[in-house]
Amino acid sequence: MTYAFPAPDLCDAALAAVTAEIAKTAGEYDRTGELPWAGIEAAHRAGLLTATVGRQYGGPGLGPRETARILIAIGEGDASVGLIAANSLTTHAAQAATGSWPAARYDDLLRRSQTGPALVNAIRAEPELGAPARGGLPRTTLTPAADGWRLNGRKAYATGGAGLAYHVVWAVEGERVGHVLVPGDAPGITWIDTWDHLGLRASNTHDVVYTDVAVPADAFVEIPRGAGGVYRDPAAVAGPGSFGHPALYIGVARAARTAFAEFARGRVPAALGRPIAETERIQVVAGEIDLQITQAETLLYGALLRAEAGEKPDFSAIKVAIARSVIAATQTAVAALGNPGLSRHNPLERHLRDALCIRVHPPQEDTVLLAAGRRVLKDTPR
Repeated sequence: MTYAFPAPDLCDAALAAVTAEIAKTAGEYDRTGELPWAGIEAAHRAGLLTATVGRQYGGPGLGPRETARILIAIGEGDASVGLIAANSLTTHAAQAATGSWPAARYDDLLRRSQTGPALVNAIRAEPELGAPARGGLPRTTLTPAADGWRLNGRKAYATGGAGLAYHVVWAVEGERVGHVLVPGDAPGITWIDTWDHLGLRASNTHDVVYTDVAVPADAFVEIPRGAGGVYRDPAAVAGPGSFGHPALYIGVARAARTAFAEFARGRVPAALGRPIAETERIQVVAGEIDLQITQAETLLYGALLRAEAGEKPDFSAIKVAIARSVIAATQTAVAALGNPGLSRHNPLERHLRDALCIRVHPPQEDTVLLAAGRRVLKDTPR
């Protein structure tokens, strides 16, 4: 079937309008923990959730830099919506590049995307294994059946929860490792509401159990093993396709900058008699926040431009550096305001909680620094 997903309007004004619409409900969803459907639907109406659908499938086929702009804008409105959007956009971009999904499965995902948000996410972590990028193989299994396969296992940190149209489940089949493409409404899927987190509270990153879930024969996509037959998890090293997560958190830092500025312009202490925004101390703080955001944005877009030019930047190290800048920007804003910055009446405390979550996305800082340190001490060329 032929689809038509028009290119979204990515001018500054259009993206700012989407950011503002998503931000309207971000605080309430953060408090309730419900899936942020209003923000997700706003992103879908603007054509942002299908922006990376490949041209061969009737989509705009936008690249990493355009995707980064989209996710900065969404993340600035609501980090939870940004995380959910990043996962879907990454899936479409990967399909455009590799075509790994069987035609019938991907056609179903596109068909669902025509009528509303069709969310998709790679469901990989497990309660016992932890983060796949740390090594090891899943205990979730795929076994042959007369009509295809049966999927069994329990996964953790499955962002999107019951709102997912498709699960891309990391599993083993005998000696093979791969992903199983499972419709979110398939019988045998049970959600366990385990998500009670510091940040990204509306992301619905719950546990999910698969009990004899029937999937067709073409639903298993094997991940090839590397040299010597050794399996290496693709998430262990960052690349251009993994920069959706850092981008959305840059949006969070931008939201913190806005919240800081609005508070500073409106705060008039009796002893001062004028807004604190007019004091040099607060102006210097604002400049520091802006510097950190500029640094993060420059690292992000610079790395993507270098990749487009055929270079091989150290994406893992750059991800860590962006994380440090994002957290520094938000912490600086909160620290300068004292108690008001930590009050739930001020969105700054939510932005800080969300910004801290950038650390959990692979590759984590300690693994990146260890690899870099070993390379430096061995004097190994990049």
